[in-house]
Amino acid sequence: MNIAVIGLGRFGSNLATSLSELGHEVLAIDSDERAVQQIAESVTHAVQADGTDEATLVELGITEYDLAFVAFGDIEGSILMTTLLKQLGLKRVHAKARNSLHREILERVGADQVVFPEREMAIRVAHNLAAPNVVDYFELLADYGIGEVKVPEGFVGQTLTSVNLADRLNVSILVIKRGSQLLITPDLTETLRAGDVLVVIGRDSAIAELDNFRP
Repeated sequence: MNIAVIGLGRFGSNLATSLSELGHEVLAIDSDERAVQQIAESVTHAVQADGTDEATLVELGITEYDLAFVAFGDIEGSILMTTLLKQLGLKRVHAKARNSLHREILERVGADQVVFPEREMAIRVAHNLAAPNVVDYFELLADYGIGEVKVPEGFVGQTLTSVNLADRLNVSILVIKRGSQLLITPDLTETLRAGDVLVVIGRDSAIAELDNFRP
């Protein structure tokens, strides 16, 4: 994909670099020359420019990109940028928000997706602190999400049938990560091994309970 990241603060720079590492063509834009220089070797194109100037964006070929991510920390600038990109006809515009009101305004001007990086990271850290076996967590709804959980010692040597998480905890196992292997929708006869990581979906309380659950 061709992706433009506008705003190269801490979040925007990391996002642009990560997208580039994943093989995407990335255009990174910021008005700060130092920010642009720091990322220049890590992305396809890095440009010092005013991201809120329509003529500049058109000259950079922004309308040819599959997606743009507005990573401004400045609320007014991010709203203006999102509005402008939608007016220029970009199919997908994603944006970073600082609070719920900011998100609401971004959605009203046409943002296709709005993220709260700090809030999402805080949720992940909170789940890891509350349940040390939870490697990662992604919130789907309030009190419901997808978690990566290190297989508890009591599960090792057990099959998915004998563990029976679906009936006992109302948690479904989507994937087993085993080293470099991914077992997607694993067979119920699959035997769990030490070092496995389970990707599960369910209520937060049930995912946290896996730490102490005994089959």
